[in-house]
Amino acid sequence: MVLAKYPDNYKQSAIIPLLDLAQRQNGGWLPVAAMNKVAQIVDAAPGRVYEVASFYTMFNRTKVGKYFIQLCGTTPCMICGSEDIKQTIEDKLGIKNGQTTEDGLFTLLEVECLGACANAPMIQLNDDYYECLTNQTMVELLDACTNDERPSMGKWGSLPMNGQVSCEGPQGKTSLTWNEVIVPEIDPGRFAGGDVDPASVKEHMAY
Repeated sequence: MVLAKYPDNYKQSAIIPLLDLAQRQNGGWLPVAAMNKVAQIVDAAPGRVYEVASFYTMFNRTKVGKYFIQLCGTTPCMICGSEDIKQTIEDKLGIKNGQTTEDGLFTLLEVECLGACANAPMIQLNDDYYECLTNQTMVELLDACTNDERPSMGKWGSLPMNGQVSCEGPQGKTSLTWNEVIVPEIDPGRFAGGDVDPASVKEHMAY
């Protein structure tokens, strides 16, 4: 299904989604065997796949816990208390930055900006963003994960832990207020012939 989204002469464009799929199937990290398999599927030299896997921080080349905590430590989060959140996590789990708990449940890693500055401090827990954290809500979140009762995401794909909706202020939503999203029309059979002329890529991608 992944390769079907790309023309035959652009199979290597599928390296990133295939690596993501392989990582999910392997418990959150990429062994060399998985990277080699992706290289085989897209007809690329293994080194090309290693380059991608080692460049993007979304790919883990060492084992991580069931709950991979990426704590944003960049300036807006730091000013809003990310150091306190990190200390809370370390005290609660008994690990330091870059370590995994003995039971393999949690891994903690401080990372650069995750793009949720308006709701600092925040963490990315596996795929999900938990924002507007306090020491108390961080402990509550860790306890919920320990009991396999992780809170569901909010309406807009993240969960501010202070009860607000996304990054809306006290007046609610004041911008991007349209009711219907305009989706460009894309011909589903655009790659039916196999190869595609590079000059027509923008047209095929509805640019």
